[in-house]
Amino acid sequence: MKKSMLLYLMLITVISCQAQDRQETQQPARHVGGPCEGCEALHEYGDKQLTPTDTLPGFHPDAKNKLKLTGTVYLKDGKTPASDVILYIYHTDETGIYPTKGDEKGWARRHGYLRGWIRTGADGRYTFYTTRPGSYPSRTEPAHIHVTVKEPDKNEYYLDDFLFEGDPLLTQQVRASRQNRGGNGIITLSRANNLLVAERDIILGQNIPDYTR
Repeated sequence: MKKSMLLYLMLITVISCQAQDRQETQQPARHVGGPCEGCEALHEYGDKQLTPTDTLPGFHPDAKNKLKLTGTVYLKDGKTPASDVILYIYHTDETGIYPTKGDEKGWARRHGYLRGWIRTGADGRYTFYTTRPGSYPSRTEPAHIHVTVKEPDKNEYYLDDFLFEGDPLLTQQVRASRQNRGGNGIITLSRANNLLVAERDIILGQNIPDYTR
């Protein structure tokens, strides 16, 4: 009787441990950066071969306010260039709307066609050629460019939008609300011939929840 009871207790212990192991392995991995509606749009580049430079559809010789966004993506130490990192951006046109052509699929139906992708090389550099966006017609937010990042070993997450120094809607309240995800995203424009130029360096993981390396 005692031997049967001992075997029973041992069996219960084994089953309990196995159940606990299954429960632990089924726990979802932490999502770097927290909730991010639309971040999966980063993967919608299809069969496009990503390089460190991309030109968005609105950039052409007759476009107004042509814009060059450039900079370096660094690892969390802020010094080491980060390679094989994807950046995805999208923004409004000069009237403040996300323009569509009517045949969009996936997130392009909301993000419009003014969007682009790059993949960094060994030097961590990136460049987008696009046009300066306008603020929403409601004038409730400063003009901005959305940006999402994907590291090779992590899920995609969003960074602070690009905002433009000198924008009248860039109030002190807006500045104070910034989280500086990936570093400061407020850019200062300079002009080179007929091109607006802005540089922003990005530090992976800076002020990003649940980020580890």
